[in-house]
Amino acid sequence: METLGYQGRDIEVVSINPEQYLVASCDSCGAIGLKSFDIVQVAWSITGRLTARVALLEILAVGATPKVMTVAISNEPYPTGEELLKGVKEELISAGLALPLAISTEKNMVTQETALGISVVGIVMKHQLRLGTSQPGDDVFCLGLPKVGPEASNPEDPEIIQIKHLNKLLGISEIHDMIPVGSRGIRTEAEQLALNSHSRLLFYPSCSLNMDKSAGPSTCLIISSPRPVTNLVFSDLKQLPIHKIGTLV
Repeated sequence: METLGYQGRDIEVVSINPEQYLVASCDSCGAIGLKSFDIVQVAWSITGRLTARVALLEILAVGATPKVMTVAISNEPYPTGEELLKGVKEELISAGLALPLAISTEKNMVTQETALGISVVGIVMKHQLRLGTSQPGDDVFCLGLPKVGPEASNPEDPEIIQIKHLNKLLGISEIHDMIPVGSRGIRTEAEQLALNSHSRLLFYPSCSLNMDKSAGPSTCLIISSPRPVTNLVFSDLKQLPIHKIGTLV
């Protein structure tokens, strides 16, 4: 079975027939919740919602349609598991998705730290796969701000990327690649975008973003486009910070 091997991304792309790819994404989250050993104390529903968002963003960003989600909860079914699932389901509703869920919880051991893993599997037509579609001359922009830990405790924060934003971007033909930024930071993800498109990124020296800060649960998104993003902005993005970070050569 042919795999495209996108090392460095939290996805894998596999050819399943002459017309389609299977795309799988995953995200893990530990020590964020309401247990005694959790480092960041937030409601479990928020942990569930933002972890689900990361895995969904990865699938959607490459043009795939999510088909199924797995939720691996390394904690007891109640109250932790129930509240984590509540957040997962809230994110699915917010994204306008109704996915079958395969769920597992820890029923044998007492745990003192929240631990959650989410995977999403989707399908995309081969000619619609959005990976390595950037071209020399494209500008690269960051939408949203990198936030991590307590900074990223509000799923509705107007300064972070949400699935509704990405869905709108998918409908704009002038936008090429889209990469959700995670713990590796903007610089690493932008360099990966350039590598996948066989080009080099010249960073914009006036960009005020912290290029190496973790973006936690994918609070920002890198996109490439031959046109200024400010000319493509729609009403849902008016409050979302947009920064030019460089140009592909």
